[in-house]
Amino acid sequence: MKITIFNSSPKQQKSNTQAMVDEFVKGAEKAGAEAETIFLAQKQIKPCTGCLSCWFKTPGKCVFDDDMGELLEKVKKSNIVVFATPLYVDNISGLMKNFMDRFMPLLNPHIETDSSGESVHVLSQQLGDIAVISNCGYPEQSHFEVLRILFRRIARNMRCRLAAEIYRGGGSMMTEAPLLLKPIIWKYNKLLQQAGREVAEKGQLSDELKEQLEKPLVPADKYIAAANKYFDHALEKIKQ
Repeated sequence: MKITIFNSSPKQQKSNTQAMVDEFVKGAEKAGAEAETIFLAQKQIKPCTGCLSCWFKTPGKCVFDDDMGELLEKVKKSNIVVFATPLYVDNISGLMKNFMDRFMPLLNPHIETDSSGESVHVLSQQLGDIAVISNCGYPEQSHFEVLRILFRRIARNMRCRLAAEIYRGGGSMMTEAPLLLKPIIWKYNKLLQQAGREVAEKGQLSDELKEQLEKPLVPADKYIAAANKYFDHALEKIKQ
């Protein structure tokens, strides 16, 4: 089992996103999977210009000679591709969107219909399944509504299964939780490790684990109060 995680947080290793990825990887590797994490912020990925050269001039190859060619090869060779992103403006980060836009060489211009009769471009080759890991600074899980729709559509376009969706409201707690709340994060990290194991072993998450992963870490009102207190302290330091 080859799992490739593409982390699109500009904060890279120090991000709340990577704190989640690290625990997921621990579980996947314990189950015997080979897991690789790639930080998109470290790669040269030019924006897609929509020139369609990868369809009509050099099929399967982009006109840009940057890191994306290597990354697409990793996508092709992975059993599961994990899109790991912080939530920016209710959506994926700009780095992730830029990365996904460059998936055009994986398709060809011909159109077919899926099982529901909806149009979709033909894949150049069958790809593995996908998963998503994301977090946001708000406490509620409702902020991931756009991502839930987006990644179901991406799975449809790639003709694959959405093996796992792991969304974490109150994501700042992954790296900045006070000592009193460390036991809560420890328990959540165990769930992330279990998620990695289940994806590696079964290719999907159990319904019980999905339910556990969606539970809030702390009540929303207490999270908001603590966050605002932190912000007030940070703003006061600026004035000093």
